[in-house]
Amino acid sequence: MSVHKEVKKVTTHQLQEMKRRGEKISMLTAYDYTMAKIIDHAGIDVILVGDSASNVMAGHETTLPITLDQMIYHASSVVRAVDRALVVVDLPFGSYQGNSKEALTSAIKIMKESGGHAVKLEGGREIKDSIERILSAGIPVMGHLGLTPQSIYKFGTYTVRAKEEEEAKRLLEDAKILEESGCFALVLEKIPAKLAEQVAKSITIPVIGIGAGGGVDGQVLVTHDMLGMTHEFSPRFLRRYLSLYESMSNAFQQYIKDVKSKDFPNDQEQY
Repeated sequence: MSVHKEVKKVTTHQLQEMKRRGEKISMLTAYDYTMAKIIDHAGIDVILVGDSASNVMAGHETTLPITLDQMIYHASSVVRAVDRALVVVDLPFGSYQGNSKEALTSAIKIMKESGGHAVKLEGGREIKDSIERILSAGIPVMGHLGLTPQSIYKFGTYTVRAKEEEEAKRLLEDAKILEESGCFALVLEKIPAKLAEQVAKSITIPVIGIGAGGGVDGQVLVTHDMLGMTHEFSPRFLRRYLSLYESMSNAFQQYIKDVKSKDFPNDQEQY
């Protein structure tokens, strides 16, 4: 008789406890059931259903085109696979900026229709109202500062943010505003490691970095990048744990060869 071990779910409270005791938080992206199941089973703390699905799954150049309903489709697929991880869903571009009522409607729709556990919004003081409104409905919010891909056209480039003192000061202030607004955690993307460490030390909520050095409370990468499924994208912060692009290409080529040469299927592979 197999004893079903009760899986202890990761909660926002646990992430804050992890920060307190100095345990680093691991976070990866997932957009579909199969991948999410593997990642969750491996023991990841947080799964981000990122609007990076716009690039990775749909082939768009930016994260801007992905819609709320598409995010819900991806998030639902992920939630069905997950037993343990905290599932955070990105609110897509245009579903919360400049309108806190719309932000709340979007967040409620995501939570209701996908079963996700929290939402993530990009920006600082300018979205404070939206964050507070979403939190008033009991929906946990993760913040996102530094390089905010949804603002790509404003900055015009994906280069490192907050190198100048003025922007660094503003970022630090924004992090404190997000903490005061009630965010349970914060993603910092592509900012100098020194600044990121300073932010992590100055607020009590967990800070998860991507290209923000090792002085933060956790790390996030896009799964397809760290598995080496994407091969044209090589930022400095990316560590490739596999080279799946090559392995998969080889497998596909071998399959084509075996079909063409009538090697597949063999006698054992048919009824």
